[in-house]
Amino acid sequence: MRTTELEVDVTEAAGLGEPAHIALTVTAPQEVPADPVVCFAKPGAGYSRGYFTEDLPGPGSGAGSQAAWHAGRGWVFVAVDHLGVGESSLHDPDRLSFVPIVAAAQAAEAEVRQKLAAGTLLDGIGPVEDPVSVGMGQSMGGAFTIVQQGRQHCYDGVGVLGFSPLHTQPPTPPGMAPLALPWVSRDTLPSEGIFTNAPALADLAGAASSPDSSDDSPMAWGFHYDDVDPVVVQRDMDDYPARHGDLPPWASATIPGTAVLWSLAPGSILAEAAAIRCPVLVALGERDVVVDPRGELRAFASSPSVDFFECPHMAHMHNFAGTRELFWQRIELWADWVRTVRNSSP
Repeated sequence: MRTTELEVDVTEAAGLGEPAHIALTVTAPQEVPADPVVCFAKPGAGYSRGYFTEDLPGPGSGAGSQAAWHAGRGWVFVAVDHLGVGESSLHDPDRLSFVPIVAAAQAAEAEVRQKLAAGTLLDGIGPVEDPVSVGMGQSMGGAFTIVQQGRQHCYDGVGVLGFSPLHTQPPTPPGMAPLALPWVSRDTLPSEGIFTNAPALADLAGAASSPDSSDDSPMAWGFHYDDVDPVVVQRDMDDYPARHGDLPPWASATIPGTAVLWSLAPGSILAEAAAIRCPVLVALGERDVVVDPRGELRAFASSPSVDFFECPHMAHMHNFAGTRELFWQRIELWADWVRTVRNSSP
C-alpha cells in the first residue's frame, strides 16, 4: 500500500480573493492494475477525509479504512477535504456556496489526474493515463459530488451515499418529534435568516420543548446503528459538529455553512442531479437520511443506469457500521459496472 498527502493551491479556481488550498490523501496499491478505478471521495458535514482514511471504531473495526480496503483491490483512492473543512483552507462560511467549493475540488482533482497520468503522483507508480474515474460522496459530500458532476461531467460514475437531492432529513427515534432543520433557498444566505419553512420550524420548536420531548440526541440515533458501542457514539456525536474542539481523527470542526444549508432544502440541487448522464449508485443504510429511498430514481432523469442499495444493520455514518465491508463490496461491484459502461461506449 502506498499513501501520500497532498496540498493543492486552488486560489485562482476558488475565486474568493484570498489564498485557498485543498488537502487530499491518496491511497494506492503497490502496483496499479490496468484500467484501474480512481475514486475521489468527499466526506459529510462535520467530518474530514479521515472518515475514509481511518480504520473507524465500531463493530466492523479491523477491516481497515475504506481507502485501504479499496486500494487493496487495485483502486487509487483520493480522499478530499472540501474548502472550509479539515485541513483545507478555511473561509467565511457565508462565502462558501457551491461555486467556490465545486471549482476548488475540480481544480485539485485535475492536478491529481495530471500527476497520475505523468507518473509523478506516487513513487514507484508509472503513468496511468485513462483510468475509470468515480466520484463518491457521503451525506454533504454526496450533494457536492452531484453538483460537481452535473456541472463539470468529470466522472465516469457517481456514488451518492446517504444523501438525497429530493429530500434529505435525519430521522429521529420513534415517538420523538422530527428535527427542525431550516430550509435556505439558493438565492439567500443563511446569515439572512430567511427560511422557506419558517412556520414549520416554529411548530417543531414548540413540539421539541413540550413536556413529552426526550432529552436523548435524535441525531445520534440516525447516525449510528444500535450495535455501535455507546462510547463510540458519544465520541463521534458529543457537541456535533464542533465537538468542543476535541476532534477525533475522522472529524472536522468546521463546515461550509452556506452550501450545507442549501443542500438540506428539498430539491435544491435537482437541476444538477437531472443533468448527470453517467451511471449512478444510490447507497444508504437501513436507517438513514433519505426520506423516500426508492424514489431516488426520479432525481437522476438523464442517467442511463441508477443502482440502489440499502445496507442492513447500518445507519447514516456507514463506515462505523458492522456491515461496512458489505457496503464497500456493493460499491466495488457497481464500479465494475461503470468500467463496463465506459469501455463499451462508442
